[in-house]
Amino acid sequence: MDIPRIVGAGLIVIGAGVGIGRIGGQAMEAIARQPEASGKIQTAMLIAAALIEGIGFAALFAS
Repeated sequence: MDIPRIVGAGLIVIGAGVGIGRIGGQAMEAIARQPEASGKIQTAMLIAAALIEGIGFAALFAS
């Protein structure tokens, strides 16, 4: 493997991790503000996290 591919793979993993972390943090803030909407917020959070993870895997295998 050459260095640019390794760096690119690392950036993909870091980007996906940061994105999923932000989604989780913002969802926890939203649940703290509106506890009655926790089910809808959690569902949207899980769907968004799964999509980000899928895109991350696709980008990782494409590089």
